[in-house]
Parts: sequence; C-alpha cells; structure tokens
Amino acid sequence: MHDAIRLENAGIPTAVIVTTVFEHEARVQREALGMTALEPVVVAHPLSTLSEAELDERARAALAGVLRAWRA
Repeated sequence: MHDAIRLENAGIPTAVIVTTVFEHEARVQREALGMTALEPVVVAHPLSTLSEAELDERARAALAGVLRAWRA
C-alpha cells in the first residue's frame, strides 16, 4: 500500500492487488495512510498452489478491477 500511495500521489495510476486474506489489512492501511479512494483489487486466496492456467484465469478476472483503478 505504501508504494501504491506514493505512486498515486505522484500522479501515477496504481492498482493494488491482494488476495481475500489480505483485503482487510489493505483497507486498514489505506485508511491509516489517508488514501481512502484507493480501492484494492481482490482475488481469491490462495495463489501459491495454483497451476499456471489457474493463475491466468485469476489474472483475467482481476483485469477489470485493475483497469478501473488505473482510470480512476
């Protein structure tokens, strides 16, 4: 979140991607750091045990959220 907020403050559109396990922490961090408009893109947990095809599927599913974040 820290890096994303620094980039956003510098005018560089950013997307923070987290798994469901880390969603709450991402929201707490953005509130604490004063960037409440930075909406995390949330994907299902876990990622480490997925096949390459399953990871590709998760990435495709996250793409709309990433594009939305970049355009915000």
